[in-house]
Amino acid sequence: MHLEKSKENIRLQQWVVAIALLLFGLKLGAYYLTQSVAVLTDALESTVNVIAGFIGLYSLYIAAKPRDEDHPYGHGKAEFLSAAVEGSLVIMAGFIIIYEAIVNFIHPHTLQKLDKGILIIALTAVINFIVGAISIYKGKKNASMALEASGRHLQSDTYSTLGIILGLIIIWYTKLTFLDSVISIVFAGIIIFTGYRILRGSIAGIMDEADVQLLNKLIAYLNAHRRENWIDLHNLRVIKYGGLLHVDCHLTVPWYLNVNEAHAEIDALTALIRLEFGEAIEFFVHTDGCLDFSCPICTRETCPVRKRAFEGRVEWTLKNVTPNKKHQSVTPPLSKDQLHLEFPETPEKLEY
Repeated sequence: MHLEKSKENIRLQQWVVAIALLLFGLKLGAYYLTQSVAVLTDALESTVNVIAGFIGLYSLYIAAKPRDEDHPYGHGKAEFLSAAVEGSLVIMAGFIIIYEAIVNFIHPHTLQKLDKGILIIALTAVINFIVGAISIYKGKKNASMALEASGRHLQSDTYSTLGIILGLIIIWYTKLTFLDSVISIVFAGIIIFTGYRILRGSIAGIMDEADVQLLNKLIAYLNAHRRENWIDLHNLRVIKYGGLLHVDCHLTVPWYLNVNEAHAEIDALTALIRLEFGEAIEFFVHTDGCLDFSCPICTRETCPVRKRAFEGRVEWTLKNVTPNKKHQSVTPPLSKDQLHLEFPETPEKLEY
């Protein structure tokens, strides 16, 4: 399934590159007709689209390679590097546009054939928006940051193109040619901000920054489908490797379960997550046997070794599931001597 999604991402990115080349040629033609620096602004951003498209295509090819001895977690991080380069190129294009606009403001020149130029870049805006929307949808669906970054870049290009069209229409009617540079600078700022967002997201992925939205969704889903033997969940971490998720957590189960029974609880947990979040997930689940201070939060109605009365279910939240701690409890942990007296033969923890 993961391999199929990778192939789908690559095919779509190939279309993105081909369309970027076509639109770049159209925008250069529009600039040749109009001599408008605002249209040149659009063409320069399309240059970045072409370069970023090829980088994104290469990164998707690398990310699709299977894991090996040198890359035990796969090659998915290549997508974050691609997005970082793309964001940097977008920012660079924004500053180039500002420079060209200032030069044009100091040394203005006559604009020509604005009506034809407007029609050409309007066509490119429509195509960009459609391709961008498809890329964002597929990028989110297939968990591909490179594809999603390409889509957002194309849509930011669409919005800036629409603004430039509006500006050109105003110039056409008012004959105020200095607005050509003003419009370019305004939309250059928007382009720079878009590049920053792409760059910021890629750095977060490279640094394994916690995806709070994803964690909240995962925790809420598990909380709503808790099994009787899942006494506690803690040390939850989710790391992205391109389209692959790595889920790491500790699951507290009754201490008297045998190895097969504990393994069955892990299987149930991983199957539940895959049902909601897809097959491209790798798991590391560590089981903890419960201790007597787990009794007040244990919801098992028929526990043969319960030491304390049930006090209330603890709802799993981002605050109490993600911290790195050994157990969740509503009472203080026992001392080593107490643990020895209460559980002289506490089973060892099971790890899969």
